Amino acid sequence: MITPIFAKEIDERFLTHRLKSTSIAGVIGGVLAIGLFAYQYYVNDVWRWDLFAVGATMAAVKLAAMAWYRLTD
Repeated sequence: MITPIFAKEIDERFLTHRLKSTSIAGVIGGVLAIGLFAYQYYVNDVWRWDLFAVGATMAAVKLAAMAWYRLTD
């Protein structure tokens, strides 16, 4: 069996922390996109559909993944 070079440094805790941090980063990115969309609309009266699309896509993927893991677990 071939083991990776960093096998001793990478364990379950590292993978759990990586999972949590990417999940938090995804949620914050989606909230930031929707927040910028709302700011552009309310302050500058401009509809930025690209920001809305990014935020809505991130939210939809997060909810779909949560539903998938809930139904298949």
